[in-house]
Amino acid sequence: MKFIKNLTLYCNIGRIDLDGHKCKQVCVIGERKIKMDTTELTKRPIYIVGHKNPDTDSICSAIAYAYLKNKCDDTNEYVAARAGQINQETQYVLNAFHADPPVYLHDVMTDARDIDMNDVEGVTEDVSLKKAWHLMRDRGDVTVPVIAAEKLVGIITLGDIANAYMDVYDNCILSRAKTSYRNILETIDAEVIVGDASGYFDSGEVVIATANPDVLEDYIHAGDMVLLGNRYETQLCAIEMGASCVIVTMGAKISKTIQIFAREHNCILISTPYDTATVARLINQSMPIGYFMKRDKLTTFKITDKTEGIRAIMKKKRYHDFPVLDEEERYVGMISRRTLLNLRKKQLILVDHNELSQTVDGIDSAEILEIIDHHRIGTLETVSPVFFRNQPLGCTATIIYQMYLEKGIEIPKNIAGLMMSAIISDTLMFHSPTVTEVDKAAAVKLSEICGVEIDGFAVDMFGAGSSLSDKSAEEIFEQDYKNFSVNGFEFSVGQINSMNSIELEEIREKIEPYIKERMPELPVEMCFFMLTNIVYQKTELLCFGEKARQLVREAFRLPKTQKIFELKNLVSRKKQLIPAFVSILQQWEK
Repeated sequence: MKFIKNLTLYCNIGRIDLDGHKCKQVCVIGERKIKMDTTELTKRPIYIVGHKNPDTDSICSAIAYAYLKNKCDDTNEYVAARAGQINQETQYVLNAFHADPPVYLHDVMTDARDIDMNDVEGVTEDVSLKKAWHLMRDRGDVTVPVIAAEKLVGIITLGDIANAYMDVYDNCILSRAKTSYRNILETIDAEVIVGDASGYFDSGEVVIATANPDVLEDYIHAGDMVLLGNRYETQLCAIEMGASCVIVTMGAKISKTIQIFAREHNCILISTPYDTATVARLINQSMPIGYFMKRDKLTTFKITDKTEGIRAIMKKKRYHDFPVLDEEERYVGMISRRTLLNLRKKQLILVDHNELSQTVDGIDSAEILEIIDHHRIGTLETVSPVFFRNQPLGCTATIIYQMYLEKGIEIPKNIAGLMMSAIISDTLMFHSPTVTEVDKAAAVKLSEICGVEIDGFAVDMFGAGSSLSDKSAEEIFEQDYKNFSVNGFEFSVGQINSMNSIELEEIREKIEPYIKERMPELPVEMCFFMLTNIVYQKTELLCFGEKARQLVREAFRLPKTQKIFELKNLVSRKKQLIPAFVSILQQWEK
């Protein structure tokens, strides 16, 4: 992985989050630096994702194509992803070939991570108003985050600094703010002549000693900070009255006697080159921003917050900038209304589907770059032209295998095993009518590469996938379930393949009452579920919805009285069932 400075945020991909990896961000905090966990990447991930309720082809093709794309393109990072949970068959395949599951994409709607954040460095709350203002002026910022232990504790704005400078008439404000002597020295370019300036001015008033000593005795109290010139008598009076700090202006020379006297009275003696009027004007700029910053009811966003919600909140607030926090509440950057204009959509490559209803949620917010598929051309639309490869083959993995050959890229053993498994699964071990000689030849070649015998592996794979006795009806239903839209009619088709007739009967007893109960809440008019026996090459088709049985009868020319549909030589949803339904639905009037 290559790295670059000033990219503020990406998340840990190992936690199945979006957009990247952990790294370090450095925030300047006063005179110190704090390192924060972030990662700086040169590449944004391009996700290769299959359909919802993914099958073995959808998962394995995503992994195989991501490997191919990364081999052929070193300017982008391609990440295999999935839009649902992995079924038992696919998990068996992943385990067999030691492959990690693709990252899970709950949705691809844009969030704070897709915004080009302003890399505004954080400061600590002990930083002076003067320094904070200089940071803002030099960087062009109007808002600065205040950080403690990597966490956001407040924000300071130009308006806050202006108010602090213009609206303060309290001579005790410097002590109430617990201003550090370090800030004072820095603000008025001073040096310590006597005393320890590592502490804070935390009691008393700021007094400008321009009067005679006999008058000043009524104005100077113990603990006060006194600003004065080079007059010996005035300096002596201030120390005698118990001043905690005396600031001598105009770089005036301080006598040895005054220094000794100050030391005896524990008075800090400071010298500055500025005149008294300038010091009086600057001194309040030494106060820490923590005294003036906003602490409560801060409007912040999490990196996972969707941009739609962010935009809505921004409309209601009059702030210029908004802090963004990571999942551990650490500060990572600032966003504004302007940064939303440069929103980066998540980039996707779709494999094994091109139906809008089958895509990952939020697809309208994403940018589709490619589609690799072997199904009918569905309802998906793209904003701009994309690379679209659609071939009438039994499996998407077969297409990807061809692309490996075309690119001259060597296929690793585990990738070969994944693609072989996908072909076996999608073609029902070459028994599906969708299978072609191209699929068979590809599977044989891939089996040679991975060193796995097809027949034995297929039996074990299908056995793992059909072992559903411990699964709930919902889990069985969601395992391989797709939505379709034809001529305004919405319908869905689920499918379970098994080599065991008894198991299929048990599944029917589970799934039939479940679908009946759930049917009113499904976003479809008709629902079908295929119980496919691989050995006997037949399917029992369960129908739900007012017109579901009518559609089956017309599609397969069955008697009007037939209510139970056991269809011989029907094993493929893609090539046999869906085309038959489409041809009828195109004739129906909505």
